[in-house]
Amino acid sequence: MTLDVRFWTKYCVIFRSYDASFMNELALFGGKPVRKEPFPVWPRVTAGQKEQLLDTLESVNWGIGSDAIKTFEERFAEFQNAKYCIATSSGTNALWVALKAGGVTTGDEVIIPAYTFIATASAVLMANAVPVFVDIDPDTFNIDPTLIGKVITERTKAIMPVHIAGNPADMERINDIAKKHNITVIEDAAQAHGAEWGSVKVGALATGGIFSFQSSKNMSAGEGGAIISNDDTFMDACFAYYNCGRQRGGDWYEHQIVGGNHRINAMAASLLLPQIQSVEDDMDVRDNNRRKLDLALSSEGLVTTGSYDKATRVANHLYLLRYRAEHFNDVPREKFFDAMRAEGVSTYAGYKPLYREKVFNGKNDDFPWLNDVDYAATSCPMTELIADHQSVWLTQNHLLGNDRDIQDIVDAFEKVTTALKQTPKLFI
Repeated sequence: MTLDVRFWTKYCVIFRSYDASFMNELALFGGKPVRKEPFPVWPRVTAGQKEQLLDTLESVNWGIGSDAIKTFEERFAEFQNAKYCIATSSGTNALWVALKAGGVTTGDEVIIPAYTFIATASAVLMANAVPVFVDIDPDTFNIDPTLIGKVITERTKAIMPVHIAGNPADMERINDIAKKHNITVIEDAAQAHGAEWGSVKVGALATGGIFSFQSSKNMSAGEGGAIISNDDTFMDACFAYYNCGRQRGGDWYEHQIVGGNHRINAMAASLLLPQIQSVEDDMDVRDNNRRKLDLALSSEGLVTTGSYDKATRVANHLYLLRYRAEHFNDVPREKFFDAMRAEGVSTYAGYKPLYREKVFNGKNDDFPWLNDVDYAATSCPMTELIADHQSVWLTQNHLLGNDRDIQDIVDAFEKVTTALKQTPKLFI
């Protein structure tokens, strides 16, 4: 009995010492953080932007007919392997225009992933249509193509896959499903500039595809968007919807449909033009840093996302992981976030399941066609698991860092996860 007491006393002393060392080491408890310096800023000034902006400014042609807009549309279409490009005022407006041009009208259903930015669903509502949410593939965070067929009805007009974080959705299976049911496919490639499926860049793989140039995106003008396509009829319709109902080649004051002014301005196009060159170099940096992080961070507790076999290049707009609390003594993900933030590396949970948003729950006079849809009954278990408990985000500016930046990220993850495994009571 005495030996047992002595042993237990010694064990407790050692444990308390070990525990205290982590308390002193972790920045969350007053220790020295891994990093105090900020990560590379985004967006940043790109070579050639100042000159292009000045040229456009001095041209006094800042809107319709601007050489900057025309040149950007031509070059971006070429960059994305498409015949046509229309540059818009935002990615959200691009989605609306594309949906309307694809034939979506009042009461139609549009299938979208449950895990994405609200704009994907907002554009469907703006088109007077009904978003139909589908669960995601846990390996890619993209819409699960095996579940799409289960929600198709006679009212289904379009499927809008999202290339989440710049990681291409399974376009082969999605296009096959759409062809079988005569459904339009609009790619939401807002985060996927330069990403590839096989030998073709995303956005040019279906009826049409859209991109965003909002501040956080891999190409940025602060705000802006684009629609690309190889379909002449579709792009003629896009032209009308984004340009006040005008017909391509028609009279200026002839408006055959209800459209809006969703055109980009020349200053935004001028900011974007030089980035068609720089985005490739940025992608190379992000590719390289992604590989380093995958090698260093992948474990049973931190699961890196994968890609489909035919996704030959990922844009890496975000770096996504799955945090599995069962491998960290069931310490919740939010405690992990707190500790990482204290170490100087901010990580985020990201999106919530879209069908939980207030707009989809309760009576809404602005969208009466939703009143008969019971979104409260929507069940996307994988989306809920990932959004509520597992998703861990690093933003693209992290992926644009140098070797020191990447090592700091790795060191912070290792420091925090080691403490989670060895001294979980610190986080309770």
